[in-house]
Amino acid sequence: MWTVSGLSVALALAMVPGPGPAGALKEGECEVCVTFLGKFYETLKENDMKFNNENIEKEILKSCADAKGKENRFCYYIGATSDAATKMINEVSKPLSYHVPVEKICEKLKKKDGQICELRYDKQLDLTSVDLKKLKVKDLKKILEEWGESCKGCAEKSDFIRKITELMPKYAPAAARARTDL
Repeated sequence: MWTVSGLSVALALAMVPGPGPAGALKEGECEVCVTFLGKFYETLKENDMKFNNENIEKEILKSCADAKGKENRFCYYIGATSDAATKMINEVSKPLSYHVPVEKICEKLKKKDGQICELRYDKQLDLTSVDLKKLKVKDLKKILEEWGESCKGCAEKSDFIRKITELMPKYAPAAARARTDL
């Protein structure tokens, strides 16, 4: 009476989850999310912050106000910036109030908005050994931007290189001392 076709058995087996967690993050995935929330969580613990939704949301907004680069973009995605179109702060603050690991929070955020886990930090240049002449102008501008500087009147690559070498002792003194081509 109970006849089961091979197709229905295959379909049923396909619906059973395989070994391991289905939504688990791979190594290096959600780099900005995991790093930012990890630092944020540690700051909350160090400051003996009371772990409730309201306090955590206020602190997220404060942290995001100072965030730059990829971390600012992450804050935008979760709705913690003034110009954000969405509000998902609660998706971060509520689990943090229960001390849920940041990796699990990022997994959940990934399901809501895949862009969050696509954020990656830019590779840091080793200013002690990099040949500035071989870098693109875009990379030279990025170095100045990270330092909070700009190069007014710079029209050519050599202008940017000159500005970086002038400012290097101030922002990267170890690199300035190690460089021999100055």
